[in-house]
Amino acid sequence: MEREEGRVREVKSVGFDISQFDSYREDNRCEVKKAKGGLPDSLWETYSAFANCYGGVIILGVKENKDGSWHMTGLDNAAKLRKDFWDTIHNKNKVSINLLTDSDVEIFEENSGVIMVIHVPKAKREQKPVYINGDMFSGTFRRNWEGDYHCGRSEVLAMLRDQPEETADMKILQDMSLDVLHSETVHAYRNRHMAYRREHVWERLSDEEYLERIGAARMSASDHALHPTAAGLLMFGEEYKILYEFPEYFLDYREVLDPTIRWTDRLQSSSGDWTGNLFDFFFRVYGKIVKDLKIPFKLEGITRIDDTPVHKALREALANCIVNTDFYLPRGIVIRKDADSIVMENPGSIRTGKEQMLKGGISDPRNKALMKMFNLIGIGERAGSGVPDIYSVWNDQDWREPEVDEQYNPDRTILKLPLVRRAKKTSEKSKRKKQAKKTGEIKQTKKTIENKEKIIAYLLQNDIGKTGEIAEWLDLSEARTRVLLKEMADEGSIGSSGKTKKKEYYLLRKDV
Repeated sequence: MEREEGRVREVKSVGFDISQFDSYREDNRCEVKKAKGGLPDSLWETYSAFANCYGGVIILGVKENKDGSWHMTGLDNAAKLRKDFWDTIHNKNKVSINLLTDSDVEIFEENSGVIMVIHVPKAKREQKPVYINGDMFSGTFRRNWEGDYHCGRSEVLAMLRDQPEETADMKILQDMSLDVLHSETVHAYRNRHMAYRREHVWERLSDEEYLERIGAARMSASDHALHPTAAGLLMFGEEYKILYEFPEYFLDYREVLDPTIRWTDRLQSSSGDWTGNLFDFFFRVYGKIVKDLKIPFKLEGITRIDDTPVHKALREALANCIVNTDFYLPRGIVIRKDADSIVMENPGSIRTGKEQMLKGGISDPRNKALMKMFNLIGIGERAGSGVPDIYSVWNDQDWREPEVDEQYNPDRTILKLPLVRRAKKTSEKSKRKKQAKKTGEIKQTKKTIENKEKIIAYLLQNDIGKTGEIAEWLDLSEARTRVLLKEMADEGSIGSSGKTKKKEYYLLRKDV
């Protein structure tokens, strides 16, 4: 190990290179601990947290300074520390499962000191939750940007639901009969299926037989009768009946195309004036999100083709949002559309992991029965390639790249699809023009004025707003949004309260 003014600079071996340690920092996948007095108790919390997220590296014998640099403190007895580590990780009363092999624990020794490097892999979904101290509900941890945090009961239960190969939507609802399924929705689905697959062999089946074939109903071993599956209820039931099995079930479409109006359109499963099921929600929402798309039609011969790659990508994205939802988690599915973007949110983490999802090639939907139903009507049939295809289509349109965000506590996946062109590189001359001053004051561009008007409209609708929320509304960086908010505060049109990171803004004058 080499040192530079007391700081760890580089360690090289076949398995580890500390010069690459920053690559883990980007996703908060690194942790350093002094471990002078032996294995720190927090080590096992970090092990659980890394295993339940995306893995990471723990280094013992290194202290993190306030400026983010590392200072090597070294280990007094590395051989004993390693033995203690292996003894502990094999103790089921301490750690639920050992995910490591011998090559995952390395010791580096030079004249300047000793460190121990522990590589923690991501646990497979059937291995989660990885917990400590013999209690999964008090000993399960995850990682966020603030460090390790204790998982709540709902997060642990979500991991348990994801363990089996048979997904939760395949569950037979033994207390329900097929009467809970809305017959008009079932027939609408059958019509779409037969239009997509003409003269299909299932066309002549009765409704009961048909529902069993598509996975919406299953035979119960207890009474030898057909009952709806969870997927069947979600797809074809009515909202108030769906709530019997899924109390947190909620679907919400929000549209804001005019910043002066709170909602230009809103569709909620709980409104009571439509079924509120997934099938009807999908086609109602899809019609709304493509209605204003400025995508030119194509001609094949003399036939107009309106179904463009963008339309197909949006169907894929919406279906992907639905089939990967954990319907037992709160906050429900939320689809938001404004003039510049479409955002799709669903409860539940990404089962394959964000990196694999962006790469494509592996399909592991949270609701396999629902996916089958969508596939049968020609939606989402390209398993494992949906998200990469969406990125490719957006690139072809020269639109800003989609963004995928995975949140925990509660688990939530967010896909943002910008509908604006990628920013062109600004020349130095243009930059100087924008920075030019007039009579000692910064000249406000037309765009700046428009953004300030949008901020006022947002605060009229929402009363208060945080920098991040307003930045998302404007589709600007938080840094630029902060500048605009400060200017408006100086002008006396808005006020603020709270500390820097949690500062909230509000209108001082309602007549602005």
